[in-house]
Amino acid sequence: MEEEITEGVIVKVESSYVDSNSIPDAELYVFSYRIKLKNISKSTIKLLSRHWIITDSNGEINEVRGKGVVGENPVLKPGDEYEYTSGSQLKSPMGTMQGSYKW
Repeated sequence: MEEEITEGVIVKVESSYVDSNSIPDAELYVFSYRIKLKNISKSTIKLLSRHWIITDSNGEINEVRGKGVVGENPVLKPGDEYEYTSGSQLKSPMGTMQGSYKW
């Protein structure tokens, strides 16, 4: 699990390949990712939006922008944690994902 601390929030990310939903012969590779957020600041925060840049190993880029995450705008008091799972489809078996949240 990858971990980063930014602006008083611990962000942990774990991704995994979903073999049962992937079709390599059709260049469809499905990945799920689980994200854990923990507020270690002294202030209450609300997740307003996210921006992801997903790049497959062919160099194809898919940007995802939107309000909240998985239909929610979680509010985290100091010490609170929030976890969600989502997914992405790539046209190659490998790729990268980077992004940001706006509080």
